[in-house]
Amino acid sequence: MSTFGKLYRVTTYGESHCKSVGCIVDGCPPGLTLTNEDIQVQLSRRRPGQSDITTPRSEFDTVQVQSGTEHGVTLGTPIGMLVQNKDQRPHDYTETDLYPRPSHADYTYLAKYGVKASSGGGRASARETIGRVAAGAIAEKYLKEAYGVEIVAFVGSVGPVALPFSQEEDEVLGKEYLDLVKNVTREEVDKEITRCPDRETSAKMEETIRAAKARNDSLGGTVTCVVRNCPLGLGEPCFDKLEAVLAHAMLSIPSTKGFEFGSGFRGTTFAGSKHNDPFTSDHGKGENRLRTTTNWSGGVQGGISNGEDIYFRVAFKPPATISQEQSTAQYDGTEGVLATRGRHDPCVVPRAVPIVETMAAIAIMDLVLQQNARAHAASLLAPVTSLPPTMVFPGQRK
Repeated sequence: MSTFGKLYRVTTYGESHCKSVGCIVDGCPPGLTLTNEDIQVQLSRRRPGQSDITTPRSEFDTVQVQSGTEHGVTLGTPIGMLVQNKDQRPHDYTETDLYPRPSHADYTYLAKYGVKASSGGGRASARETIGRVAAGAIAEKYLKEAYGVEIVAFVGSVGPVALPFSQEEDEVLGKEYLDLVKNVTREEVDKEITRCPDRETSAKMEETIRAAKARNDSLGGTVTCVVRNCPLGLGEPCFDKLEAVLAHAMLSIPSTKGFEFGSGFRGTTFAGSKHNDPFTSDHGKGENRLRTTTNWSGGVQGGISNGEDIYFRVAFKPPATISQEQSTAQYDGTEGVLATRGRHDPCVVPRAVPIVETMAAIAIMDLVLQQNARAHAASLLAPVTSLPPTMVFPGQRK
């Protein structure tokens, strides 16, 4: 479906070459100061044409808020937002009248619906993510103001070029990489056109992307994301665990092929004695709670946030549309050669960074509203006095 979330509900609309794309956001709390500029920041980071290693399609993606705010304040009613499609070239896609593009959604959309958009990728196009980014920018603003949440994503790999995730064989993840996850800022990420905050690695990535572009080819890669200051207790076991909701959010992004949480697949190669996250007391340090000395869990245990940094990686495949001749079949089964025209990203991961951030914000926002509803309902009951202290969280004892 085109709707994500239960209490913070985001519905996107639009195809790659229709008149506009956008979204409806239902469930945003009233009283949040919100302007077009608050939303535009992330849309401008996502837009095409930012550098010569992205698609040359020229779109400024200027957002227009249609409803749900007055005098720069949210009303609690649905927020409608749209972005006009300006630089449309549907004639670049006439060959797809005959050929489904290899590894694209042309054939599967036609098989599912019996009809498909005649140009671009339709709903499978990355243009659809504009609505997500606009909705996520609102969620980010609320989470920042209400809880101090920070969400930062960056490019971790492009093709064979990757940040060093560990320096020693006996390390689950290396200190240098963990320090980057813990401290990196969006300003540092955006200094590099690849959005990899390590200058040396970024230069290699840039060279690799340019080489692929010169060959009319494409590359995949990974994006790492960290959520800091996330409230404790988010996640709805058993089927809406925090990792599961984030995985759902991330794997709904176009071109994604994998999701890895915390120590991920590398963590499976270590013994529990090395991988466990021991607890330590934070009592008397301003918070009446426990912390962990390591964070291989990625800030989530039992599907519920434990208050540590949440971090994960998302894998993106090479863009399917390339301007190379490819031997393939037409819709009628006739063998032939397809040479795709149009304007395409040789690598999507630099532009995927704000999409990952905003989808993370939407997921966290929805779970915050669910947990707040539960906590408020419980607060209306008489204090719990009949249970042993270990059965009641310290913050709930009265």
